[in-house]
Amino acid sequence: MPLVVQKYGGTSLGNAERLQNVAHIIANTVKQHKVIVVVSAMSSYTKAEGTTSRLLEAGNLAINGGPFFRVLDLVEQSHFKALEEAISDTVIMEEVKEYIHEELRSLKAFLEAIHVIHEISPRSQDLIIGTGERLSARLLSGVLKSYGIDSTYTDLSQCVEENLSPNNGEFYSLCQQAFRKKLPENQNDVPVMTGFFGFVSGGIINRIGRGYSDLTAALIAAEMQAEELQVWKEVDGIFSADPRKVPTASVLDAISPSEAAELTYFGSEVLHPFTMERAIQSKVQIRIKNTFAPEKPGTLILPEGLDEESQSKRIQLKRTAIAVTTKNNIQTLNINSNRMLHSSGFIAKVFDAFRHHGVVIDLISTSEVNISCTVNDPDELDDLTRDLEELGTVTVLGERAILSLVGEGMRTTPGTAGKMFSALAEEGINIEMITQGASEINISCVILQSQTSEALKAIHRAFLENQ
Repeated sequence: MPLVVQKYGGTSLGNAERLQNVAHIIANTVKQHKVIVVVSAMSSYTKAEGTTSRLLEAGNLAINGGPFFRVLDLVEQSHFKALEEAISDTVIMEEVKEYIHEELRSLKAFLEAIHVIHEISPRSQDLIIGTGERLSARLLSGVLKSYGIDSTYTDLSQCVEENLSPNNGEFYSLCQQAFRKKLPENQNDVPVMTGFFGFVSGGIINRIGRGYSDLTAALIAAEMQAEELQVWKEVDGIFSADPRKVPTASVLDAISPSEAAELTYFGSEVLHPFTMERAIQSKVQIRIKNTFAPEKPGTLILPEGLDEESQSKRIQLKRTAIAVTTKNNIQTLNINSNRMLHSSGFIAKVFDAFRHHGVVIDLISTSEVNISCTVNDPDELDDLTRDLEELGTVTVLGERAILSLVGEGMRTTPGTAGKMFSALAEEGINIEMITQGASEINISCVILQSQTSEALKAIHRAFLENQ
């Protein structure tokens, strides 16, 4: 049977009812496919109440001498409540309960040591947050067993050689090989694997981000040459705009990897970028689906780009672009200097200042005497500005947003930018900065953050609704 890798986010596993819902989805899938499951730590609808956030909070309390054990007690209580309501088999329930209790008891002992030394290393932080995925994976495996599905809890926490850096060219291939070795010998079992996969040099959150579980699933799908990587979330798929701001937004049936990458970077929470890269390179298609509406088809990210059917449908609907998105909480920096004129080293010095402070630039535009760029890292902004003031006059403007229009059809359709800017002008929205990506499938501009809702609706009407 063909293989499907299913990744379930923390919200999909947030309580007993959701765990049972996921078990039903897996039970239906195993009728026609082999299945490998990867999970995040359990979460409610708010990240602050999620297991990972609570574990990080416990770590901070341990450093500062606070009552970290109370936070861990909350974690234990929420998991106990879920398993008691989701698992009817008392033997399985007690086994899972004992595992959860021992995991958190060990973590409490570890945080006691942190409490004494008042210091936490990236490795220690990894150890703390890795607990979340171990708890959710063991819990879901128990739920599957109670449903009569052969399941194996699979802990990937020790898979990565300690202090191996993602910058190492062999990092991903070594991870993939290690994950394969962890698969159960009985191929009929459904392995439920932790999204956390080990101690990464510099810390897994710092180096990879909170979406590391998506990456784990992608690496497994790539290694096993899965037919499909399914990423189960609490949304119907990838939308043409944020449906909370644009009620007429619709779910996209299929998009290209380039479109998905642009949407991810410029504000749409599609997938962790490393996830797409690893899966697409291995020709594994990715499908975004809704855990709470599994009957809906979701959005397909096609590894080799749009097929003829998808292209024909877009042409028929006259879809030059496929989505509009915003990236909020942006600040713009303008560096103005008459000395820039004919100075070949000026731009190099500006970029060197950004590199020195570790500040990432999203967009940039230049003239003979001016450089304008956008950043979203306020922590280093004051120090960066002081260095840049040695090169010219620096102006910082906050409360801005990047508005991006994305679509493969923009490459071959003249007048797209003019149509976009006219739609904004009709709504009285001023454009402060304009760039077009090197890929030619993204036109972005900077606007006031307070005008994002109006801007999204205006662009959506102009490009993404039937005229």
